[in-house]
Amino acid sequence: MKTLNEFYRNKRLLALALCGGAILPACTNNNQTKPNIIYILADDLGYAELGCYKQQLIETPNIDKLAQDGIMFTNHYSGSPVSAPSRCVLFTGKHTGHAYIRGNDEAGERGDVWSHAAMLADSTLEGQRPVPAETVMIPKLLKQAGYKTACIGKWGLGYPGSVSTPNKMGFDFFYGYNCQRQAHTYFPPFLYRNESREYLNNELLPPNTKLDEGADSLDIKSYSKYTQNSYAPDLMFNEIMNFVDDTQDQPFLLFWTTPVPHMPLQAPEHWVDYYVKKFGDETPHLGGYFPCRYPHATYAAMISHWDEQIGKLVAKLKEKGEYENTLIIFTSDNGPTFNGGTDSPFFDSAKPFKSEYGWGKTSLREGGIRVPMIACWTGKVKGGRTSNPVSAFWDVMPSLCEIAGVDTPETDGISFLPELLGKEQTTHEFLYWEYPESGGSKAVRMGKWKGYIPNIFRGNTEMQLYNLDLDPREQTNIAKYHPEIVGQLTEIIDREHTTPEIKRFDINRTK
Repeated sequence: MKTLNEFYRNKRLLALALCGGAILPACTNNNQTKPNIIYILADDLGYAELGCYKQQLIETPNIDKLAQDGIMFTNHYSGSPVSAPSRCVLFTGKHTGHAYIRGNDEAGERGDVWSHAAMLADSTLEGQRPVPAETVMIPKLLKQAGYKTACIGKWGLGYPGSVSTPNKMGFDFFYGYNCQRQAHTYFPPFLYRNESREYLNNELLPPNTKLDEGADSLDIKSYSKYTQNSYAPDLMFNEIMNFVDDTQDQPFLLFWTTPVPHMPLQAPEHWVDYYVKKFGDETPHLGGYFPCRYPHATYAAMISHWDEQIGKLVAKLKEKGEYENTLIIFTSDNGPTFNGGTDSPFFDSAKPFKSEYGWGKTSLREGGIRVPMIACWTGKVKGGRTSNPVSAFWDVMPSLCEIAGVDTPETDGISFLPELLGKEQTTHEFLYWEYPESGGSKAVRMGKWKGYIPNIFRGNTEMQLYNLDLDPREQTNIAKYHPEIVGQLTEIIDREHTTPEIKRFDINRTK
């Protein structure tokens, strides 16, 4: 793999390869001719929650149009089954056997990090564990190629004032949630503009606030306190449109790291009404995060409202004459969740994989890490195609560096630019994950084979083996019939794990 990466880092060969294809303007050193890159990252969106991936209930016409005009990947994997490590893998190009962040980590030694009132009063309690200051991330590399960089949405890789805030990691502009826990409400009291809080016209309403005592759970008016004035996804979208408008004569890199459709269930009223008419009456959700009168309708509304915004962004690019010079990549940080009023089985969110608790988010099963990915680059990438080679989040860094014409540091990834251009694509011999939460688990994919070791911290060391070509839902463990394959996968797992600097991330720890 290192030899392959060295090949892709050879700029002379890269120029010859690209200039023989459809993207000749990107082969010069003129920054104005480099393509813009927009990477849209959903939060907890399942493999099958888009129309183009055979979703039957939620309408996503604008994302479906990106798939129609571009390439739809069928074997793309996230970096992890939860948010922070998946983002670390994405931005650094290192899989979770090598990455610094390998699980969600609130750094609870700081104090009462789960109290929203405490975080409102003290910003040092916000955010997640930071990565080291010297960590090289994608935006730093593309800035070397003349890109203006922005991250708008959710961060989750370093608390305010730490060494790894978005601006310190290479983003010229950041707007949104620094902290994952703050994103547990879409009507927060503040968001961050670069390094500083920007207070909003919302009162603090901590997650898990119940209905008023004696309130009628069937009366929509009982839920009015959960809708306030400033809806974070709309504020962030306004900043996205402003960023695109304000960027002139310079290529831009935009990571739109939306919190949608992560819980809680909060969406614009007109979209909720649309799906109430489509789905009919429902049983209210009265449990975790916030109560919701129409949980199915609201979940669908969150995704369709976001899809509508994506359509507006595409229209803006076309209006500016930038659409054909913009690569848009769409994906999700992990599989569908199981809490807060979601009902992944109702939507069949991970189809053809299982999406129930234990099979989606927080699991290294296919439903937890196989995610949709769409790449659209009109005029450069032939549309209407389906891509089957395996790829993963750690491929994004070498891919974007190759597109931008900048040297790639050593990663675990392989550039998928050849696949975008319809050229011969070198594929992974294997993909590897480890996840030091939910009992501890490891997984490896090699061709059609999937090895999975769950419940490591409960003493399990036995690998389960699945043939994904015949058994994509991972229902029949065939390890005893293929000991030689189990042996090969075990060797990969042993080789790819390195001891993390943070003890709680060590999948091999005994305590």
